[in-house]
Amino acid sequence: MGRWALGLGLALWVAGCGRPDPAPPVIPVTAAELRRVITAARAKAVLVNVWATWCGPCREELPDLVRLERDGRAAGLKVLLVSADSESDLPQVKRFLAQHGVCFPTYFKAQKDMEFINGLDPRWSGALPATFIFDNQGKLVNRLEGKATYAEFVALIQPVLEEQQ
Repeated sequence: MGRWALGLGLALWVAGCGRPDPAPPVIPVTAAELRRVITAARAKAVLVNVWATWCGPCREELPDLVRLERDGRAAGLKVLLVSADSESDLPQVKRFLAQHGVCFPTYFKAQKDMEFINGLDPRWSGALPATFIFDNQGKLVNRLEGKATYAEFVALIQPVLEEQQ
């Protein structure tokens, strides 16, 4: 797995996010705004995962994404989750995120589907889940449509993190 997994022990003891309300903020975002968030992250690598509560594969891979965020944080990885659920489903989204220990701000798509898809990556079919890897300059360097495992996520981000060493 490499050096980026250092700090795992410290990350694992954090439970419940240390807040009375464990649900993270869920912030509306357009593709252009998300691109600005990616660039402003000042991370060695940014993983963006677009998901929805109604998507079975999305629900299955979320625990691996939460683990990846905790394991990779010290190495310079930033994980951004973007819900494709409708705004009326935000209470369900927040409950789902809290149940899975998501302690970092997340986003929901606040734009028409095709505008968001084309604004993020015109090659994206719109299928969920979708994962996009950006380098420290905000350049899209890899993408994956469909469910991935922890090991597959690591394989996508490891070269980007190592390139920044």
